[in-house]
Amino acid sequence: MISCSKPQFLKPADPLWLEDRLDIDPNHATAFVYNPYISLTLQQQRKQLPIFNNRNHILYLLENYQTLVLVGDTGCGKSTQVPQYLLEAGWAGEAKAIAVTEPRRVAATTLAARVAEEVGCALGDAVGYCIRFDDCFHEGRTKIKFMTEGILVREMMADPLLRKYSVVILDEVHERTLFADIVMGLMKKILRKRKSLKLIVSSATLDAKFLKNFFNNPVKNEGKDTAVIMSVEGRKYPVDIYYLKEPCPDYVRAVVDTAIAINKYEPPGDVLAFLPSQEDVDRAVLMMKEQFEVQSKDVLKLWVLPMYGSLPNSEQLKVFRSTPRGLRKVVVATNIAETSITISGIKYVVDSGFVKVRWFNPATHLDSLVVVAVAKAAAEQRAGRAGRTHSGKVYRLYTKDEFEKMEASSPPEMQRSDLSMAVVQLKALGIDNVLRFNFPSPPPVQNLLCALELLYALDVLDKNGNLTKPCGTTVAEFPVSPLYTKILLMAGEFGCSEEILSILAMLQIQEVFVRPLRGSDAMKARMAKQKFAVAEGDLLTLLNVYCAYVKNRMSRDWCNKYFLHYKGLKRAYRMREQILKLAQNFNIPIVSCSNSVTILRCLTSGLFPNAAYLHYSGVYKTIRGDQELHIHPSSVLYSQEQPKWLLYCETLHTNQSFMRDVTVIQPEWLEELAPHFYQKVTEKDF
Repeated sequence: MISCSKPQFLKPADPLWLEDRLDIDPNHATAFVYNPYISLTLQQQRKQLPIFNNRNHILYLLENYQTLVLVGDTGCGKSTQVPQYLLEAGWAGEAKAIAVTEPRRVAATTLAARVAEEVGCALGDAVGYCIRFDDCFHEGRTKIKFMTEGILVREMMADPLLRKYSVVILDEVHERTLFADIVMGLMKKILRKRKSLKLIVSSATLDAKFLKNFFNNPVKNEGKDTAVIMSVEGRKYPVDIYYLKEPCPDYVRAVVDTAIAINKYEPPGDVLAFLPSQEDVDRAVLMMKEQFEVQSKDVLKLWVLPMYGSLPNSEQLKVFRSTPRGLRKVVVATNIAETSITISGIKYVVDSGFVKVRWFNPATHLDSLVVVAVAKAAAEQRAGRAGRTHSGKVYRLYTKDEFEKMEASSPPEMQRSDLSMAVVQLKALGIDNVLRFNFPSPPPVQNLLCALELLYALDVLDKNGNLTKPCGTTVAEFPVSPLYTKILLMAGEFGCSEEILSILAMLQIQEVFVRPLRGSDAMKARMAKQKFAVAEGDLLTLLNVYCAYVKNRMSRDWCNKYFLHYKGLKRAYRMREQILKLAQNFNIPIVSCSNSVTILRCLTSGLFPNAAYLHYSGVYKTIRGDQELHIHPSSVLYSQEQPKWLLYCETLHTNQSFMRDVTVIQPEWLEELAPHFYQKVTEKDF
């Protein structure tokens, strides 16, 4: 068992150091085989990919069918090669381009860079990308355009039939993100209108027959199928999979111990470790660095890198750099590294067995982040990271029995999310009856009704369910939550848009304060945080941090002095500039004020659905749903006297439900600014 105490290993001479504590899966047993793959030229690498032998089959099927469901195992090369095959076959001619969607921003940017390198062009020329708040492409010249699924939905608003694209590739559809399901539902409509448009639905693990039946339309094609399935073999190199004999009490500590042990007893090769949240990743990175300092000098030095969605793009790209001689790279990542992106040199994978997902409860109106066990499909995806370029080993920090009990796949995000943003997008695209929209996996009706109710309360929809003007149409154009867009629209009326812009930009980065785990630095970090803290709560504290950052000329040294994430603040500055341009396009007055009450009232005008009061039992409860909540330990209000009324930006559920990014308000503001949502009553009214 891997425990919090120092693990007892076998002698270094024994290469199977974990097998006294791990059960090896006999179906995956193999010997290490040297692979010279990385020394080959790009063209030689392309020809060695499993998908290369299927190039002509893919092009033939696309000529004869409108939709191709491409099931390609991890490592087959589908994400990088299929767009190039289409480009080489002339599908991007006549002022047309090839659109490739990815579920994550880092996947879109890294794949675009890789494909541009293989094509032999500068990034942004023939191959480019477009993600939220960042793009690198040339209209008319870019022939392969990588983008997130949300960006494609926004392009549909301007061009409902996607006339500038000849082929659309939906990659990694098995993740079933919210926008992936929206795109599939919309593409089904577009394909019926545009017979010349081709669609490729690509993934490593998906229900191919289900998707074929969803897109197939033989009635419109004289009885002939319009969709077809093709499978491509993937992983070239075998992988050994190990399980724990007994469950571990602390998966973060277990990941750290396993990575340290791999470095001590296993041959050279980089490590990829999976943890559920950013907080877990940061904690593991810090623990690994501290623990390695006391290790023997006879082992390779560790180059430990974090990897998660809110990390600045420049920091994310570090994990793709080649490992210098004498070092072993250890990438500690969330599920962002499960699919699409390939980190060269990974030979060992450590799987904690957990993932953080967003889960919406329509009864309590809470959209919570919940840590749950991964599905079998996700576990296989993680294991596949070790077999991309050579044989490898996977250490699963759970038992074989627990693996057998896991769900086959995760439920689609459409069925477990707040649908307010999805409803706005569909309404903007002309889908009047959202309840009858043809989703691949229909969401619960109660979730849709909750979204419609919230949007009506925000004045985004009128009583007939249509987008209001200008509020509704503006919310549809902004790439942030409807609650935040409503705040920004009201900021012009309150006269505090400068401050609201800064707060919204700061909310787009998950972590602002550096939090050392122990020692004198931990105390210094807490004292530095108190210099920015205000009694009004976290949002005005974030505003203080941003203003001080700009006032001190965005200095890295200043950030280090006050234990602030320099890269995160730098990203917030760039995002603020992007949101500012959007605000100016919609004629929102850009004005400033110095009155904190005005800013708090403005925040209340948009965040009013997320209100909680201090119950006489000593815990907070939501006004609607009566859900018990607690202030998150990272809040500046955590160790202070509990205010009676709060607004929160999101909730996080672990052993309890926590409110994050909280702000103190007055209850009369809710009556004044949201009378349609809240009504003051006395007990006798019940």
